Amino acid sequence: MSLQFVLTRAAPARRSRLLLRHLRAMSSSTAADEVILEKNKNAGVITLNRPKALNALNLSMIRTIYPKLQEWNTDPGTSMVIIKAAGGKAFCAGGDIKAVTDAGKVGDSLAVNFFREEYILNHAIGTLKKPYVAFIHGITMGGGVGLSVHGKFRVATEKTLFAMPETAIGLFPDVGGGYFLPRLPGKLGLYLALTGYRLKGRDVHHAGVATHFIESEKLPQLEEELVGLSAADDNSVGQILDRYHSQCKLDADKPFSLIDHRGDIDRLFGGESVEQILLDLEKEGSEWSLQQLETLKKMSPTSMKITHRQLVKGKQASFSDVFLMEYRMSQGCIRGHDFYEGVRAVLVDKDHTPKWKPDTLKGVTLDMVDEHFKPLPNDLKL
Repeated sequence: MSLQFVLTRAAPARRSRLLLRHLRAMSSSTAADEVILEKNKNAGVITLNRPKALNALNLSMIRTIYPKLQEWNTDPGTSMVIIKAAGGKAFCAGGDIKAVTDAGKVGDSLAVNFFREEYILNHAIGTLKKPYVAFIHGITMGGGVGLSVHGKFRVATEKTLFAMPETAIGLFPDVGGGYFLPRLPGKLGLYLALTGYRLKGRDVHHAGVATHFIESEKLPQLEEELVGLSAADDNSVGQILDRYHSQCKLDADKPFSLIDHRGDIDRLFGGESVEQILLDLEKEGSEWSLQQLETLKKMSPTSMKITHRQLVKGKQASFSDVFLMEYRMSQGCIRGHDFYEGVRAVLVDKDHTPKWKPDTLKGVTLDMVDEHFKPLPNDLKL
């Protein structure tokens, strides 16, 4: 009996469950193709290999990478880990959130397991005992940020495009965004989190997201030199990366795209609430501040409020505690409305006219925000 026949005869809810089961089976069989894991001399090399999907991260890929990373972390013959991606257009454009929202609609466990296992992998990257080098060449958003930013070394190129655009889809800048964003200079992290502003090329290094910047054509040569290290450590890897960075003259004189507004960002995004930030932007009245105001008015009010609290709490929290907080937040979004509506508007129907509920900041009560931070019966364990 064909899958198409079964789906045609099934009730809508059962049809969704059957389709999810089928997709999960398919993804398990192709996981080895979606991620290539290799040992090159003393280096473990991870290659994300879904270029047609912009290397979007799915659960089967997470389940392929995590055990190998654990193995390399304790293997005396592995002294460093490199992660890169196939295709040239994207490092990783994010997690496969459409599958997550499809699962959430029918109560499928994927909506729980994806966030849980993704955050466990992110935490493992950040606590790895060995040098971890991410070649963030191309689009790097959401899940791709989680695969890179917590490692010791992040190498950007002229093709890198970094963003955390989650407030536009009813989510929040997760994958440890509550840890690294508030630790960027001033209020830059909060600005990036609320607006989804895109950093390109050298901007990624100027902002402090990337540790190094080189020409993309030099990546193969750099990788070859790194894997040639007989016993890599942070110092030897850092010296090689520093040399490539200092020799790179591409866009060397190009200033940070936000340089003229760094003071404005710190001043206008320093309010104690999202409401205050919007009031300050409106009161400022400059062309730039009013542009930011219009951008924020398009975002999910709930997402902006929980994101603001996330970064305030995250600035004082430990690395591990941030992931516990974000797991609770993710499940709050799964229980809510805006995540599904944002994915529909941006990724499914692509009409870019989400109907947020509530649709104003005033409508998002303190209890609604608190609900995203409450302990769960089955909390994340790292």
